Amino acid sequence: MTDQTEKPMTATALLVLGCPEVPVQQALALHIAYNFRKRGTIVHATGNPAVLNLLKVSDPEKRYLQETQVLEKCIGEIVEKKRDCELCIVFSHSDAGITYAATMRHLLPTARLVVIIFGKDPEPLAALIEFPCEKIVEKAVHNPMQLRKKVNEVFGWAA
Repeated sequence: MTDQTEKPMTATALLVLGCPEVPVQQALALHIAYNFRKRGTIVHATGNPAVLNLLKVSDPEKRYLQETQVLEKCIGEIVEKKRDCELCIVFSHSDAGITYAATMRHLLPTARLVVIIFGKDPEPLAALIEFPCEKIVEKAVHNPMQLRKKVNEVFGWAA
């Protein structure tokens, strides 16, 4: 059943999540999914089974994330042209996350790519990015509030 206040779904966004060892990632993924969904964007999340299970437990009715998929399968569908998106948001707190972002840039050349770089020391990770994208960089491990503020600014959402 659809809430009457929700807008019809039109655009699609892909959230690419890394290993869930940094707690802010899950909270921000749900925050982003909530904000896009209420604005009419279909949100798809991909990552490893551990992060997907955390999201499924946090959103058991799939209110914000209707679809989740293991990263390797998602990449395969993008390569086979079975999946596409207008917006790709990659969460990165390690060099593996930067590699995922580079992969998405290559596979989705026309999509808006936003890389959220966080953790104890995000600046060196941000410096590794040598491909076109928007960067949101913030030292954040347990407290998502400053990073949420930057995300809200980038996407034009009220704080």
